[in-house]
Amino acid sequence: MSVDDENILQLEKEVADLTARRDIYNAICNYMRGQDRLEWETQRSAFHDDADVDCGMYRGNADGYTDFAQGVLKEFESSQHLIGQAHIDVNGNEASGEVYFIAFHRVIEADNNEKDLIIGGRYIDRYEKRDGKWRISKRRELVDWARTDPAADSFILEETKIWLGARGKEDFSSHRDYDK
Repeated sequence: MSVDDENILQLEKEVADLTARRDIYNAICNYMRGQDRLEWETQRSAFHDDADVDCGMYRGNADGYTDFAQGVLKEFESSQHLIGQAHIDVNGNEASGEVYFIAFHRVIEADNNEKDLIIGGRYIDRYEKRDGKWRISKRRELVDWARTDPAADSFILEETKIWLGARGKEDFSSHRDYDK
C-alpha cells in the first residue's frame, strides 16, 4: 500500500468518526429539544425502537420512556435541559458516551407557589448505527445533584421587551415568523 493510499484510508476513518459524532450529538439534541418543547416524536427519534432506557423512576423501551417523560414534563410550567460536555467513543457502528446535563423545571405547587427544581447529572449511553442512522440503544440517567428553590424571576413577566419561550408549535423556534 502506498503512502497516498494509507493517507486516504486515514482520512476516511477520521471523516467516518466525525460524522458519527455529529449524528450522535444530533440525536442527543433531539432528545433534549423534544423534552423541552413537549414534542413526543422529536424526543422519540433519538432512540432505536428496541432501546432500553433507565432513569431510575422508570425503566423500559423507547415508546414507554418517551410517554413517561412527556407525562412528567407536561405537569411542569416549563423546563429547559442543557447539554454539557459529551465524551463520545466511536468504534465502528457502535459508540459509548457520557453526556453531562443540567435540567431546570418550573414547578407550581398545590398552593400556587412557584418553585424551581434544578437537577445536574449525566447520561451514560450506548449508541448504534443501524440502517445508516445513529441513535441511542441504551441509556442510564445518573443524578449527581438536585435542588429546589423558590422562583425568583417575576421581573421577566413584567418586562414587555422579552420574548418568552413556549411549548410545541407555539414556540418561536417552530414557526420562526420574525414579523410577529
